[in-house]
Parts: sequence; structure tokens; C-alpha cells
Amino acid sequence: MTFETAIIERYRRRESSVEEALIEMYLAGVSVRRVEDITEALWGSKVSPATISELNKKAYVHIEDWRNRSLQGGRYPYVYVDGIYLCRNWGGEFENVVILVAIAVNEDGYREALGAAQGMKGDEVSWLSFFQWLRGWGLEGVKLVVGDKCQGMLEAVGEVFPAAKYQYKLRSGRSTCTEF
Repeated sequence: MTFETAIIERYRRRESSVEEALIEMYLAGVSVRRVEDITEALWGSKVSPATISELNKKAYVHIEDWRNRSLQGGRYPYVYVDGIYLCRNWGGEFENVVILVAIAVNEDGYREALGAAQGMKGDEVSWLSFFQWLRGWGLEGVKLVVGDKCQGMLEAVGEVFPAAKYQYKLRSGRSTCTEF
């Protein structure tokens, strides 16, 4: 009689929830060295940087699939947009980047995260590229765009969605999309 575990699939070395936790730690900004230290403290052995890199490749495939999906039946009358500024460490150098985010309400009244993309600034060029990218994936029927008082965003909305109205949302210390 052979023993087979019901917890971890045969020939697998880790449970999938462990892999997900490692990916989440990395995406949350925990350094690879710190992830190694955490895994050693929890399990008595380090997870190699190569393993973390392979897991992240899997995660990025899913992220890119979501970012490049078609917005089927993409009629979203209400779109909430914001630029979220983050500090990124790239090769030991820190730089500020903006993540452009769009959340919308569809015709049935349900919210949906439409997209997120990195822009170098919250300027018209970045917003124009972001809105054109969303429209290219099927965003239609936009009647109202809600965002902060960013002149570049306002001009890009007028160019990409000329029939849409723009509503300025007063800042309350949080971004438009996270507040929505």
C-alpha cells in the first residue's frame, strides 16, 4: 500500500498557498533577501532568489492576461480615474512613478476594475496613452469621468471621450479609485 497525501500534489515541493504568499510578499515590496529570511524562520530553509523569480514570472503572466483582456460589452457610463504615486526602487535607484488606475460602473450598475498602467507622470501624454489603451480594449459608452483636478487628465478625457462630461472630485486625502 502506497501513501499519497491529499494536501500537496504528488511531486510538488510546496503547497500553492505558500507560493501565493511568497508572490504577495514580493509584490508588497518585501525584498528578496527578507523573503529568504522569512522562509528560513518559518520552514528552516531559505527559498532561493531564482525560485522567487520563477514564481513572480507566473504572477506577471496572470497580471498581463488581466491587463490585456477584452472589455466585452464594454459599455461603462461612469469611469473613476486616478494617478497613484509610488516610489520605485529600480537597480538601487529610487524614482517616483505614477500608476494610472480606472474603475468603472457598467450599465448594470456593477463596479469593475478596468485597468492600471504605469505612467512616468500624471501628464496629458500619460493619460492620453492610458485612455487610448482602454478604448482599444473595448471601453465604450463613457458618459462621465470622475477624477481629480489634473489638467492633463482633463485634456486627455476631452480628446479620447469627447462626448463624456468630466466631474472634479474634491480630494479628501485618499485617491479617487480607492475611495470609490
